[in-house]
Amino acid sequence: MAVRPVSPPVRTIDLRGVGCPLNYVKTRVALDAVEVGQTIEVWIDTGEPEENVPRSCVEDGHPVQLVERDPAGFVRVIVSRGE
Repeated sequence: MAVRPVSPPVRTIDLRGVGCPLNYVKTRVALDAVEVGQTIEVWIDTGEPEENVPRSCVEDGHPVQLVERDPAGFVRVIVSRGE
């Protein structure tokens, strides 16, 4: 069961086609640009990015609110900036 985001994303970044680890680096830069508690929406590819980006966010203290695949086969991740 997916957890719905606490607040709407303040920023969306499209990282489809961007490989690991650059997709997480760009996600981290986007998180650093928002305030603690704000959320961002990140679009990534399936496979390795789908596994690594959410896991790395959690490991770095950023709560992942939602991970879902869209009908086209891409992955939408909603993540909040942690402290």
